[in-house]
Amino acid sequence: MLTVLIDGPSGSGKSTYAEALGRHWGLPVVHLDSFYPGWSGLAAGAAMVGEDVLHPLRPGYRRWDWVDNRPAGWVDLDPHASMIVEGVGAVTRASISKATQRGDVLTVRVCAPAALRRRRALNRDPSFEPWWDMWAAQEREHFTGAGNVPVHLRIEMGGGE
Repeated sequence: MLTVLIDGPSGSGKSTYAEALGRHWGLPVVHLDSFYPGWSGLAAGAAMVGEDVLHPLRPGYRRWDWVDNRPAGWVDLDPHASMIVEGVGAVTRASISKATQRGDVLTVRVCAPAALRRRRALNRDPSFEPWWDMWAAQEREHFTGAGNVPVHLRIEMGGGE
């Protein structure tokens, strides 16, 4: 069984990369955007990867309702299936440890220049703009703290869109 953990800051291209990899390998993709508990929930979402998404017996996650700003329904995952988990906070020591218990692990960090990332993120979701600075601060904290771990593959995305 393979678990691919893909991390990187907002707008770097990790969702696009994860979806392409999922199609190529025939693997489901779990997006942290589906369960971060609100705009201040990056650290909590990262913890949920190890605690819930990669749980050895009952993997899954509680979706987040972004419109009503509250938890939504539970999503079950197959404990015996390979998967891709992508989002800011996907790669931490805890998530790597839990993924290793499932089998093989590939860790990836996707990076891109800050101006390009911001443009991509706000083009994708203009409602993100009021939250950009707060989210970016959480990203910096993640990448200097729990997310400051070596990865197997680092991908630098350029300006070609």
